[in-house]
This record gives sequence, structure tokens and C-alpha cells, in this order.
Amino acid sequence: MSRITTVFDKLRQQKRKALIPFITAGDPEPAMMISLMHELVKAGADIIELGVPFSDPMADGPTIQRSSERALKHHVGLKDVLTMVEDFRKNDRSTPVVLMGYANPIEAMGYGRFAARAKECGVDGVLTVDYPPEESGEWAKHLEREKIDAIFLLSPTTPQARIARVAQLAQGYVYYVSLKGVTGSRNLDLRDVANKLTQLRSHISIPIGVGFGIRDGATAKAVAQLADAVVVGSRIVEEIEKSPKAEVLANVYRVVKSLRSAVDEASPSYVSSSH
Repeated sequence: MSRITTVFDKLRQQKRKALIPFITAGDPEPAMMISLMHELVKAGADIIELGVPFSDPMADGPTIQRSSERALKHHVGLKDVLTMVEDFRKNDRSTPVVLMGYANPIEAMGYGRFAARAKECGVDGVLTVDYPPEESGEWAKHLEREKIDAIFLLSPTTPQARIARVAQLAQGYVYYVSLKGVTGSRNLDLRDVANKLTQLRSHISIPIGVGFGIRDGATAKAVAQLADAVVVGSRIVEEIEKSPKAEVLANVYRVVKSLRSAVDEASPSYVSSSH
């Protein structure tokens, strides 16, 4: 059983939802990454999504684009990101790490070489934005061979045939993009999310996480009442961007801790301190 499945099983038993923060590898600087990843865990992250810096993103809004630019200035590439996961694993053997990025760096390394190295470093899942599920059979087999979960995106406009294909291929969890637009957008419609998740669950048996547009505790709590996981990226990356270097870890901890509390308030077993 993968680390991702283990985490979701444990949370299900506790009647809790997963919090999945996203940060870009190498932002604000490579030397800070391992400490930042451990800080996310201390603040309550169940799974870490680690963005692979890329020069020509499609799904990422301005905030995450700028984080990639900052990381690329430090010459952080896919090999460096894998080494960061390897270093993180020296002190954390249980928190799942999912790489999120684009096809080009993987194509350059080669499916087989990438999958073997990712396994060696302790990567648990890979989400590649621009690998369409209809063309991902071989890719998914390489990951499956190394017991790495292939994670796919679905969106409000995903057609039924593609949902069915993702249901066949996806492992770990499915990432539902909650709105039409890029990361960091602000026009989340919770009724639409609820309706779409009901539809998706008639096809998909593994957990579904929801991301894009979740910027505060109230929204995180509302999404946690609908989904199996809450994914937050731009809000955390904004904190990294605006914080003085000496305050990055403390400020990120504060934001993620507040999101953790909000997600836990959605649990039926939650008891507030006022009771």
C-alpha cells in the first residue's frame, strides 16, 4: 500500500480530511527547501505537493509563475527536485510527497529513468499537468512498476470519456480543479463543486482532492465538507514571496496551521475549544 493510500485510510478512520499544501521546489531558495517541507508537516500537512519549476506553465497563475521564476534563477531543475525529496526522506519516512509539473523535464530524462530515480528518492505520486489521460497509458505503467501513484487533474469542463479514462488510470487521489482558470483565482462556486463531486464519485472510487481558489480558512472548511482533501498553493506561495527570508518558515507555518484548523473543523468529530 502506498504512503498516499495509507494517509487517506488513516484519515478516513478518524473522519478527517487531508490538507495538501503546494510549494515550488527551490523557492525562495534551494537551501531553505528541506526546512520548509518539514515546517509544512509540523503545521499539519498530510501530503506535500512539490512543484517542479518550469519556464512555460499553463495551469499556474501569476503567483506560482513567479515562484517558478525565482527557483529557476537558482537553476533548480528536475534532478535537483528529486534530490530535495531524497534529503527530506532522511528525517521523514511517512509524509507522502507528490511532484507536480509538466511533461518536458520528464521527457528529457526519459520515463524509465525518471520513475526509477523518483522511487529511489522517495516520491509517492506524480501529477503531470500536460499528459492527457488518453495518451498516458505507457507513462502510468512506468510509474506503477515503481509503485508510484499516477495522479490526474479533472476540471469543470472535463468530458465524460476523459473522466472514465482517469478513473481507469488514476491512483492515490484525483485532483479536481474547482474552477475555470488558473491557480490563485478567486471565483469559487461551492455549489458547482458539490454537484461535480457527486458526478465524479459515480465513476471514481479513490479520494478526490479539490484545489484552485482556496485562499482562507472559511473556504478550506467548506471544501473539506465536500471533498476528501483540500489543496492550497497560491496562498502559501504568496506568504513565501512577501516574507523576509528570516520569517518565511514561521509565516508559512502560521498560514498552514490555520488552514489545518479550518479543515479539521469540517470533521464530524471536531469539538471546538469553546465546548
